[in-house]
Amino acid sequence: MFIVFNKQKIYSYCVAFGTVVILFMLAFAVTNRNYDTVLTSGSIKEVPIYQVQTKEKKVALTLNCAWNADDIDNILKILEENKIKLTFFIVGDWADKFPEAVKKIAEAGHEIANHSDSHPHVNNLSKEENKQEIQSCSDKIEKLTGQKTILYRAPYGEYNNTVIQAAKESSHIPIQWNLDTLDYTGLTGEEMWNRLNGKLSNGSIILMHNGTEHTADSLDMIIKNIQQSGYEIVTVSDLIYQENYTIDRNGVQKLQENIIQ
Repeated sequence: MFIVFNKQKIYSYCVAFGTVVILFMLAFAVTNRNYDTVLTSGSIKEVPIYQVQTKEKKVALTLNCAWNADDIDNILKILEENKIKLTFFIVGDWADKFPEAVKKIAEAGHEIANHSDSHPHVNNLSKEENKQEIQSCSDKIEKLTGQKTILYRAPYGEYNNTVIQAAKESSHIPIQWNLDTLDYTGLTGEEMWNRLNGKLSNGSIILMHNGTEHTADSLDMIIKNIQQSGYEIVTVSDLIYQENYTIDRNGVQKLQENIIQ
């Protein structure tokens, strides 16, 4: 059997084939373009600062204040005796209940930072609700101390892009931690130190709380052990970079120049 092709049929076949090829290429291009857009927008997850990349042997010891204030005088006495300054992340409701404690912390020269107004689950809030939490707390602290807060630690360690963006739009730097003493679980001082020993590194941010069972009576030992390990204890603001920095996906803050080199 012979198949006879004429010029007209060949031309028609070529046009049809060429059309299919062109349509396929366009579909492929659009699909890849859309994939790139989705990948780019979907893969950008903002993170707070967990640790700082630095050559200096410095760490920040931080205390969250959300419960009682029974141990504040003792904590401040220990810090004065050890001649160090800490960063206190204060909840606005706590400031309402214990204004004199807030004033004492500020008067002793410690850094006061923002820990929201009512300690909610911030991932469930809108951006505006998050901003209101931050602003209300900042206003209360400024009224008591005359100082605006510039650092923000979200309650429960929660965050998402909405939370991070709300903090930034409220002129606050989001701060987490890379070492947790778990003092709020009732651990003894020795148990707390075991969670830090061997894990300290340059730029670490350590989480503690006031109002726990053993934090105040263990603080002096923990401070001395940190110092004997060769680290200087500073405030968070003295540890982090205030500008020209990047934060990697693990929450490590790095100077921009270190990224370029």
